[in-house]
Amino acid sequence: MTLDRRSFIGVAAAGGVTAALAPWFPAWAQPVSPGITEPIPTVSGNDISLRIARQTMRVDGKVSRAIAINGTVPAPLIRLREGQNVRLSVTNDLDEDSSIHWHGLLLPFQMDGVPGVSFPGIKPRSTFVYEFPVMQSGTYWYHSHSGLQEQLGHYGPIVIDPKGADPVAYDREHVVVLSDHSRLSPEAIFHKLKVNPGHFNMQRQTLGGLLSGKDQPLKDRLDWGAMRMDPTDIADVNGSTYTFLVNGYGPKDNWTALFQPGERVRLRIINASAMSIFNVRIPGLRLTIVQADGLNVRPVEVDEFQIAVAETYDVIVTPAEDRAYTLVAEANDRSGMGRATLAPRPGMVAAVPPLRERPLANMKDMGMGEMDMSGGSMSGMDHAAMGHGSGGSMDMPGAPAPSTDSMPGMEMSNSDTMSGMDHGSMNMRDFSVAPQVEKNPGVQTISPMPVDRMGEPGQGLENVEHKVLTYHDLVALERNPYVNAPDRSLDIHLTGNMERFMWSFDGVKMSDFHEPIPFIEGERVRINLINDSMMSHPIHLHGHFFELVTGKGAYSPRKHTVLVQPGGKASFDFTADAVGDWAFHCHLLYHMHAGMVTSVNEV
Repeated sequence: MTLDRRSFIGVAAAGGVTAALAPWFPAWAQPVSPGITEPIPTVSGNDISLRIARQTMRVDGKVSRAIAINGTVPAPLIRLREGQNVRLSVTNDLDEDSSIHWHGLLLPFQMDGVPGVSFPGIKPRSTFVYEFPVMQSGTYWYHSHSGLQEQLGHYGPIVIDPKGADPVAYDREHVVVLSDHSRLSPEAIFHKLKVNPGHFNMQRQTLGGLLSGKDQPLKDRLDWGAMRMDPTDIADVNGSTYTFLVNGYGPKDNWTALFQPGERVRLRIINASAMSIFNVRIPGLRLTIVQADGLNVRPVEVDEFQIAVAETYDVIVTPAEDRAYTLVAEANDRSGMGRATLAPRPGMVAAVPPLRERPLANMKDMGMGEMDMSGGSMSGMDHAAMGHGSGGSMDMPGAPAPSTDSMPGMEMSNSDTMSGMDHGSMNMRDFSVAPQVEKNPGVQTISPMPVDRMGEPGQGLENVEHKVLTYHDLVALERNPYVNAPDRSLDIHLTGNMERFMWSFDGVKMSDFHEPIPFIEGERVRINLINDSMMSHPIHLHGHFFELVTGKGAYSPRKHTVLVQPGGKASFDFTADAVGDWAFHCHLLYHMHAGMVTSVNEV
């Protein structure tokens, strides 16, 4: 008997075939529980006690070790009100140092919670008291900034109610914390990435795929292979080891959010994962984005949005029918999904869509966004000109001789130019286009022609047949507090070596040499983030909001985290309005741990 996935779910209630076949299906496609409707435990008030300790957690019936706060993963929802003063007493019951960073909150830098930058950390068996005024409202979160503890469950949501009327009208709300979970220890994951950065990628191109006409044609595969680049390298850690969670529950656990038909339901969606960028949609429902990173935006209706690690989006949905809907949080490399259910009653389950075809990196992801690549093909590319070596050669054993073919529609002889750039400028490790970047083995590539990609929906979402959110769709609901032109501009390159799992800013790891980026109080600076790698990087600045440069003027969207697409650029205007030392880093946990972290100093 042959069963497709939906047929399998349909007969699951019968029980006979289910027990035999369930282990062969991924977690998101297996039979689910009747539905878990318990909300996240909540703490509130002016004096709050939190206790960090080790414990176990159960995900889809399997037990794993974890780090919890007050006994729960995610940690309790901290509910505050704008204008109050809060005192948070955090006790560390671990045998190692720990910390809590209040992600997105504006507070004194000594209360920000980053060991080695703004405070010494919380020693084992000791208590640290965070105390600060609550100066904002919105959806935020908190997590460890010590080692790799965040991966083990050391994260939780924050909701701050406005002191006045909320401009967002809704009848019911649910906090939705997305995360990733592995039964492997985070130390083991990091070790495997250092030994073999492609260890977890089970979605590489195959000979069978080539023979059946899937993915890249042979010429492109050979071209990419000659440059030691893998177009399927979208996520470093993925569904091969991760289970994707919603509020701490796996896909089979079936966390369920209840509603009454016709209600306006507010979903406060937080990506608290260590490494996973999610594409979020609810088949059958339109999503109205009303808040980004805790700040209100003009409502914009979409069908799907990509949420980077550390971002938050508040969404309004209005389910009119008396039926269940599936909330899908699909990993951006399509290796798995987190799923939950929206339903009028517990026990209801909606169809779960299959995973979509996984994306492949293209020439724009390589930093050649201005080139007409005839759909992304590298056919005819002169590999000597694109080589990793500083002189333009491939500088690697077994590399093919330089091709004399031309790119479609372009003449590529050594004396010819392309869009005003000579042939040598196509060198993929040409430091002359990034003079501030340290020339060392940790810098594998320099993007030759990076372009602003903030108007794009994200890898794999370019050609979907429905509306996907982009940063250009976001418009601040209220006029920004800072609207003056920048005093100066600063380029920061996001650099790495994907073969060695080395990551840095401008080629420098914080562990090798740490000199904070200096700012003068009150100055306004345009920061241009230039991604010289083929990986997406969510970049977070502590203690501040910044305005994305998307042409919205005084109503530019203000955020604390921005996703910089592969081979692309993202610019924001930043006002130094908080004296002190603040962390600045990629929020992919293992990228930060490998070196893509620094600090800024305001005096």
